Amino acid sequence: MKFFNVKTVQETLSIIREYYKPFRKPVLVSLQDSLGRVLAEDVYSTENVPPFARSTVDGFAVLARDTYGASDSLPAFLDVTGRIEMGKAADLPLYEGQAQYIPTGGMLPPGADSIVMIEHVEELGNNLLNVYKQVAPGENIVQAGDDVREGELVMKAGRRLRPQDLGVLSSIGQTEVKVFPRPVVGILSTGDEIVPPEKKALSPGEVRDINGVTIGAAAGEYGAEVIYAGIVRDDYEEFLQRAKELFEQVDFMLLSGGSSVGTRDFTVQVLAALGDPGVLVHGVSIKPGKPTILAKAGEKPIMGLPGHPASAMVIFDLFGIPILEQIEGVVQELPDTRLDARISRNIPSAVGRSDYVRVRLEERGHELWAVPVFGKSGLISTMADSHGIVEIAANKEGILEGQMVKVKLFS
Repeated sequence: MKFFNVKTVQETLSIIREYYKPFRKPVLVSLQDSLGRVLAEDVYSTENVPPFARSTVDGFAVLARDTYGASDSLPAFLDVTGRIEMGKAADLPLYEGQAQYIPTGGMLPPGADSIVMIEHVEELGNNLLNVYKQVAPGENIVQAGDDVREGELVMKAGRRLRPQDLGVLSSIGQTEVKVFPRPVVGILSTGDEIVPPEKKALSPGEVRDINGVTIGAAAGEYGAEVIYAGIVRDDYEEFLQRAKELFEQVDFMLLSGGSSVGTRDFTVQVLAALGDPGVLVHGVSIKPGKPTILAKAGEKPIMGLPGHPASAMVIFDLFGIPILEQIEGVVQELPDTRLDARISRNIPSAVGRSDYVRVRLEERGHELWAVPVFGKSGLISTMADSHGIVEIAANKEGILEGQMVKVKLFS
């Protein structure tokens, strides 16, 4: 494959969707351990929720027609024939001219069709009740199955479970769910100049490994398990051996550095040696991050990240996260969560290349403004100073000051 036979951003995303799929078998976990996991199968309800009609307020169960015309000056008079207790069946039927006290969540007694709130009644003694407001049939009642109906598809496979989703599953008695395993991500940094972050005194030409920390943290924040395999020298045999060892332990391998032009960059050779189909993308028409590599060996995805820290973070956000979602089986459609803001200055761009501009958000008056944070892709501080990125599409020559843009926020 020719070096830098570049793909567009959209072509790269299409390749990700086509080539990367879940390959690990689903696992059965308890509901308590399922938060943030991705459902591996559809879930149907085997019962109604709630299982019985219940009150949404403290008040009195009545027949709505008995309250028609009731007002402060002309109340309706009803006989109180019982009091419903929480957690117990309401067995006593209710007939015309009668009322029964019912707490919030209490079971509706047979015959009742509405609840009048306790604020709109007055108990007079001798089991007599004044009702000062009329109610309509069904008022202040949740019917059986209003929340979830028996046989209903509650959640589709591919949904990442949130706390509220666990609540729904709990309501139908689902104590275990099948989910895809959390992806295991491995990171191997490459380069003779790269040294561990803990090294105190740097020798001339040395730089600390930033990508191993930032990309590992980003993968961990996503929910993946992360294995940091350290740093490997620019030696093909050593690089290949270390990559093979890491590849066997992970679901998704990230190689940091070694993806640009250079006689000592062995990333493509190593990827080819790991297995077919091999390299899928070798260069993306994007700034920053053009020297990006996507590959696949067997069922496992591999990504060669640019060595520059800002480039690596942008590329992982744009392509690494979608790869993780693909192998974890995420299929739910999410709304566009980007923020609208006005760009604070003109930014030129080359047609045919997607530019991703780091921006800081500022509130000016009653509007949100996106202020570009410029700096070379090797400067990690530009990422710390930014709140997100703005895309300049490949078919545009730039954006003009004051133009509305979409800001994709960093986590």
